[in-house]
Amino acid sequence: MLANAFTRAHTTDSCADNKVVATNHLLMGFSGLDHTAATKKTRCTEKFLHLAFRAPPVTPSTRMISLTIENLTKRFGDTTALNAVNLHIEAGEIFFLLGPSGCGKTTLLRSIAGFYTPEQGRIRFGDEDVTHVPPHLRNTGMMFQSYALWPHMTVAKNVAFGLEERKVTPAEIKTRVHEALATVKMDHLAERKINQLSGGQQQRVALARALVIRPRCLLLDEPLSNLDTKLRIEMRGEIRRICKEFGLTAIYVTHDQKEACSIADRMAVLEAGHIRQHGPPAEVYRSPHTRFVADFMGETNFIESRALTADRVETALGIFEGRATGGWQPAPGDACVLSIRPEALRLSTAPPNGNHIRGSLKDRVYLGEMAQYQFAADGRTLKIYELNPRFVDASSERELFASADPEDVIILRP
Repeated sequence: MLANAFTRAHTTDSCADNKVVATNHLLMGFSGLDHTAATKKTRCTEKFLHLAFRAPPVTPSTRMISLTIENLTKRFGDTTALNAVNLHIEAGEIFFLLGPSGCGKTTLLRSIAGFYTPEQGRIRFGDEDVTHVPPHLRNTGMMFQSYALWPHMTVAKNVAFGLEERKVTPAEIKTRVHEALATVKMDHLAERKINQLSGGQQQRVALARALVIRPRCLLLDEPLSNLDTKLRIEMRGEIRRICKEFGLTAIYVTHDQKEACSIADRMAVLEAGHIRQHGPPAEVYRSPHTRFVADFMGETNFIESRALTADRVETALGIFEGRATGGWQPAPGDACVLSIRPEALRLSTAPPNGNHIRGSLKDRVYLGEMAQYQFAADGRTLKIYELNPRFVDASSERELFASADPEDVIILRP
């Protein structure tokens, strides 16, 4: 029955999408089941994967691929999840898809994996057009948010599963499983059952399983979202180290800006099915092209203004010099908005030269190495972050000045 269902799933685009939803449910549906039920369900899933996701062995020459997306559009009924998306990812690059819920980032990742068939556009792995190639022939390694590990198998058997389906020899399976587990520092727990592992250990097993098949492209769907803060921070560095060590092209979906900035070579910020900006993390953070990107990438202060020149604006708090981004230059008289990050504002007791605002501290949160201030100025409140804080005890009656360099004052379209 599963084989017939898989055959039928390739007859139409909608059927293919339904097949993927069903597969994801199989992969991710172990939560809340007792051991007997989970075992039955995973055995059923193994049969499905054995029939549907068997792939040929991968040679080293297939690795380190570039990836190109051209005018990709994907709809679900009347909803356009991806709207003519264009993107190029270099070979060996760790690329992040970032954005709020519903922006299209997971749809794009699953389209790359082959789980969704687009209405229009193309996906190329290197020079190969894989738009209509089924998932099991794309040879991508997928790491799901829920890990999708088999609870009745040992760690080693979980990692070996993909190799067994590819009919790799037992001797090579043993070698490659050991190498993959050693890479994620889990080789000493190879004979443990999955339900005997912590969340962080399960995450490492899932990563090893994705790596052991030597995929052309590694796809990660919010893999750290189920971990606590300490483990998340630890695993950020591990994932980057492993991807670079294996020479993998990796595409990683998250809504966590700090996670993206700490791992990515480049990133794309999506909104409503469109890529609003892409580039290295520091560039996207420091030089946002739109108000949406500036706001999504982190805390910022928005100040309404009107252009005097291309790099000089007038606000209710004074005249500021700044810089426009994204190839846009305001004309005199144009309405615009300033974006100034809290950490870009410096406090002083005397008015400095250049951009500055007169005000006082309304509220403060002391965090040891840093203080977060609410700075009251002419009926407005600005956020200021100060490292090695000096003004945490300043009276709310004391007049202070907040200043920012022109390169930190970003002039945006309203």
